[in-house]
Amino acid sequence: MPESRLSRVTREEIFRRAAGCCEYCRSQERFSPDSFSVEHIIPRARGGDLENLALACQGCNNRKYVEVAGIDPVSGLSASLYHPRLQPRNDHFAWSADGATIVGLTPTGRATVEKLELNRPSLVALRRILFDAGEHPPE
Repeated sequence: MPESRLSRVTREEIFRRAAGCCEYCRSQERFSPDSFSVEHIIPRARGGDLENLALACQGCNNRKYVEVAGIDPVSGLSASLYHPRLQPRNDHFAWSADGATIVGLTPTGRATVEKLELNRPSLVALRRILFDAGEHPPE
């Protein structure tokens, strides 16, 4: 659903629920040069509905597009991508010791890290700066 069809209240609720962070890479919109989008976790063309909206940065939104699965680099098998409404984040991801990279813990986590490129060089560099400033990782 195009964002223009979302009510202001719905959009505000999605931002509040996500605490202003991309629900995939955990980038904080307040430090992003681009606005974030409300995206369908499961695309409407594949049966997604309004209850499955997530806040996403442009990088993650563009890479995810209509995908619901990726390849787990450990097993080489297809795995579903992370679903922020249905799956606890900490079951699938952890931060590296320096807070700069997201580590996939499960096939879903690893496939999501790879497919959405959650450790893009620009994100890793920003995370290092924010970590040193005490602004990362977000709660």
